[in-house]
Amino acid sequence: MLPTGNIEAMSEYRAPIKDALFTLRHIGQIDDLAATERFSHVDTETVQSVLEEHGRFMQEVFAPLNRLGDTEGVSLNDGVVSHPAGFKEAYDKFVAAGWQGLNAEVEYGGAGFPEAVFAITGEFMIAANGAFSMAPGLTTGAIECLQHWGTEEQKETYLQRMVTGEWAGTMNLTEPQAGSDVGLATTKAEPQGDGTFKISGTKIFISFGEHELTENIIHLVLARLPGAPAGTKGISLFLVPKFLVNEDGSLGERNDVTCVSLEHKLGIHASPTCVLSFGDNGGAIGYLVGQENQGMRAMFTFMNSARIAVGIQGIGLGDAAYQKALQYSTERKQGKEIGGASAEPANIIVHPDVRRMLLTMRSQVEAMRALAVYNGLAIDLSRSLSDEAERTEWSEIAELLTPVTKAWCTDVGMDVTSTAIQIYGGMGFIEESGVAQHFRDMRIAPIYEGTNGIQAMDLVGRKLPMRMGGVVNDHFARIDATIADLEADASLAALATPLRDALGVLRETTNWIFENGLGDPKQALAGATPYLTMFGIVTGGWLSARLALGASADLAAGADDEAYLRARMTSARFFIEQLVPRAAGLKASVTAGASVLYEVDAAMLATR
Repeated sequence: MLPTGNIEAMSEYRAPIKDALFTLRHIGQIDDLAATERFSHVDTETVQSVLEEHGRFMQEVFAPLNRLGDTEGVSLNDGVVSHPAGFKEAYDKFVAAGWQGLNAEVEYGGAGFPEAVFAITGEFMIAANGAFSMAPGLTTGAIECLQHWGTEEQKETYLQRMVTGEWAGTMNLTEPQAGSDVGLATTKAEPQGDGTFKISGTKIFISFGEHELTENIIHLVLARLPGAPAGTKGISLFLVPKFLVNEDGSLGERNDVTCVSLEHKLGIHASPTCVLSFGDNGGAIGYLVGQENQGMRAMFTFMNSARIAVGIQGIGLGDAAYQKALQYSTERKQGKEIGGASAEPANIIVHPDVRRMLLTMRSQVEAMRALAVYNGLAIDLSRSLSDEAERTEWSEIAELLTPVTKAWCTDVGMDVTSTAIQIYGGMGFIEESGVAQHFRDMRIAPIYEGTNGIQAMDLVGRKLPMRMGGVVNDHFARIDATIADLEADASLAALATPLRDALGVLRETTNWIFENGLGDPKQALAGATPYLTMFGIVTGGWLSARLALGASADLAAGADDEAYLRARMTSARFFIEQLVPRAAGLKASVTAGASVLYEVDAAMLATR
């Protein structure tokens, strides 16, 4: 039986509530979280109600604007960015429903929900409208940053209205000469002697840097103080509001921040990607966030939140594409069923290769969703457990998995959206099908918030060495424990061997990185990208196994939805038996080292 979740027989997006709740129970440990003081208000019944309402909202309010936003895009006139009709009204409904502050701290007006649950609501929002979702997504990251690094005055003045969604937030890192190498940034911050700073410079690629959805936009901007050290050690973070805020909380005069142009992009057309100019008329007024020259530390709070959110884009857009492809496969008639009695053309879903593609997509979405939820759980437990050692352990898990969530999920999301086009055939290459938009919207995700190559370097260069390799070895031990659980379950015992074999190769490859990368980092970094892919596949297989074990346990407990649970087990079996073995084939690419990459110079590469 091909797993279909709870998708209804129509091509429009439907939030996979049942799949989400299943993942939260068996991966997100929602019952365990509800037992902590921090999340005592978040029991399973409450979570289900929130997901059902959030899914309905996204289906009815955000999703209908997705195609319109793609075809009409946004416009810039005299520094004002406008969206197509309906976007402002939809955003106002979003604010009125209180969705922006779902995971924000209760003391600032948020609902205080776990990150594991927020990962699911993020998926629903992105799947419904990937471009539109970036506005509240960036605000979430800015809220995280100010909760941790803002002064009490900044929290009082700005944070509460960002939590409601009345005001939006942005991230301002990139400059024309400073992309991934943020240390090359030259935007200036001049102290004014009254606690304020005059900010001047140009920032590019600023998503939702200007718009009319909210009455104010709170820009978080990296800039240099006079005499600051070179590189990232001399970067400070500043809060620069679009409109200054009076002492009574009302909006004052417009700050010296201007959108001078919009980028014309492959996808996410409803997300205005702005070039912002600060200080054309004397300097934009800004306020220091955190300590001087410690801006990168503060910004990483924002960036880590954003990186997980970008990983979730792979899940959301992948699932939206899967839903369309599944629906199309039940309607499109081509060819006769192999071995079938009818001479009439059959729906293409009966063909083995189409079923292979659909199961690949479905099992990949489930594995990605499980990874994002588990990454969120790690953050939740690092904040809610009473034992300090346990909090530290879960914080390490979150650090280890964040680059994997960002990079692996976006790479796989590209595969899933591409496969959807393949299932449609020539019609998938036609814009009216809708799947082409998912593919185009997806393409930016492996690039922004740190390219996937940078995530791989982070995993190999910073995360594997944590606790002298102890963190990653603990991760492997958890996979060992799940393999033992598979062996103890007669219905799933066959899955133990492919997962054990893949883990063995991953261990060998990790040891090679430790042995060769210490003496020459190039040896490890040359294979960092295939290593992250291998790591993601094996981790995805592990989490798929846990989902299968959860389904088996539910069946043993007498759950009444036998067909659904057996379908979940089939999906996990497909991933582990057919996709996990691909990990072993990446070992050669990782352990080849760097020498072949440097046998030719740039001039020789250009010789044709």
